[in-house]
Amino acid sequence: MGLVQVLCCSLCGSFGMLFFAGTSISQADMAAGSTSTNSVETNSVETNSVETNSIDMGDIDSVDECIVAQICIDRYLWSLYERTRKIDTIKVPEQTKVTTKRNGKTKIVTKTVTKLVDEEFTWKDPNAAKRVGMSPIDYVIGGMDLAFRGTLYRALRALDDAGLMPGITSAFRDDYRQIIASGLKAQSDRSFHGGSFRGGYGHGLAADSVSVKGATRAERWGSSEQLWKWVDTHEKELGIGRPYLDRDAPHVAPINGREYAAHHVEPKTAQLAQLKDPQQLKTKKRQQLALQNDISLSKRARVARPSKTQSRSQSHAT
Repeated sequence: MGLVQVLCCSLCGSFGMLFFAGTSISQADMAAGSTSTNSVETNSVETNSVETNSIDMGDIDSVDECIVAQICIDRYLWSLYERTRKIDTIKVPEQTKVTTKRNGKTKIVTKTVTKLVDEEFTWKDPNAAKRVGMSPIDYVIGGMDLAFRGTLYRALRALDDAGLMPGITSAFRDDYRQIIASGLKAQSDRSFHGGSFRGGYGHGLAADSVSVKGATRAERWGSSEQLWKWVDTHEKELGIGRPYLDRDAPHVAPINGREYAAHHVEPKTAQLAQLKDPQQLKTKKRQQLALQNDISLSKRARVARPSKTQSRSQSHAT
């Protein structure tokens, strides 16, 4: 029996519920996922802080075995969160005064112009975590539903293996975090990210995912669009999908969840197939012709029927 297995058995005897998992995670993932209170050290190599944007899964040769699978899952998800820039484009209304001429008179009117402004929102999650006395990793990752974290982990690993370099911009959000969120969003307590109406902490069933591939923001946006299309194509295999599609492109949720079922509209393939059937087309054309004939007959009947005034005049004349 190996040393790791002996340690695992010892841990199992102490806590009763720990289990040995063969899930592997790279040293770069472990380093990116570690916090000040959860640092990882090895005997031979000192793990220093790694710039999150420089992580390249293809360049990693050595791996560490995780004794508890959930720790690996959470640290991997956190590493993707840390390596992702928190920048978004939001619409900001701005009022300006302009001079116009109406009927020969000059008037000053106030116009509202909507401008697109870049917003940096890295501060929001740490502030929300501090507000409830948690570390950022416990707040952002620990606030999600346990089963969803496993599904999201497997999906993002698949995206990473496909070379799409996924990142996470947002995961769990409580009511306060939802209030300070910008752009398209649900009511503060009804967000599937973890609003109190949905169960709150530990019940978050949504995350926002983009691609970190690219040197410029334009390149990363193009990579993100490829990532979202890949998710749409493989959603059944991944277990996650985009409920709102391009209306809220980064937002992903489990395909067996209530949010996905309520907002995602499947293509009406069966109906389209029927319309391509020649027999169905003939039947539909006959139905349309019959309906038009009924409408024309009813119009003729109304024209032919005399009005009440005409009926009265005719009765008096006779």
